[in-house]
Amino acid sequence: MNIDAVIFDWGGTLTPWHDVDLNERWLAYAHVYAPDRAEELAAQLHHGEQSRWAHQFDTAGETGTGALEAMFEECGIDTSSAIHFQALNSYLSAWDPNTYTDEDAIPLLKTLRGMGIKTAVLSNTMWPRRHHESVLERDGVLHLFDYLLFTSETTSAKPHRSVFTDVSYNLGVVPEHCAFVGDRLFDDIHGAQEVGMKGIWIPHSNIPASQSTDLGITPAATVQRLGEVLDVVSAWNTLQTWNESDK
Repeated sequence: MNIDAVIFDWGGTLTPWHDVDLNERWLAYAHVYAPDRAEELAAQLHHGEQSRWAHQFDTAGETGTGALEAMFEECGIDTSSAIHFQALNSYLSAWDPNTYTDEDAIPLLKTLRGMGIKTAVLSNTMWPRRHHESVLERDGVLHLFDYLLFTSETTSAKPHRSVFTDVSYNLGVVPEHCAFVGDRLFDDIHGAQEVGMKGIWIPHSNIPASQSTDLGITPAATVQRLGEVLDVVSAWNTLQTWNESDK
């Protein structure tokens, strides 16, 4: 079937993978919010984050990722306070060097849209939408997407079928006419292919063993860099055109 929409994972796909000290990132928050117990608070937040990721993975996305605000409240943080907003900004800013969009993204997205192919982002994340959108706008790609779904706003997460079908529905394209591009075989490729999408795998992320599993998953295609997605989609659509002309 013809590919009429391409949906992208964010971290590790639209942005290259980075090995990051997660506790260090939480220290950026804790040093602002509670400098007198920064180490303790950072460790508490780090544990809370990892517990949520583990639960999301163990339930195959059925329980979702949740949002940072809920985790902060569980840790006794006053999320309405000015100091929290300052600390949150410090935390998110600490991630800035690792959030830049892949250099292949703009030409790829512009070409896909020029071909009449819709584009979207589906990201498992606890971060707020406003931050993701500001990052995409900073890098000049926000306007190149037709739809964005962040699981900080949903009750389920990849690989649960509901988030994939949500995106295809809002694009107005049936899953069988969608391709999904991601770096995780379980969350991204397995989840997408379970609803009928074609999975395109970018295998360069150092995914923790606790967030990975071997289900004998075979992607429809594997690419070594983001820009090669165009070649794969073009080849599929050309093949479809040839098949229809032979009928």
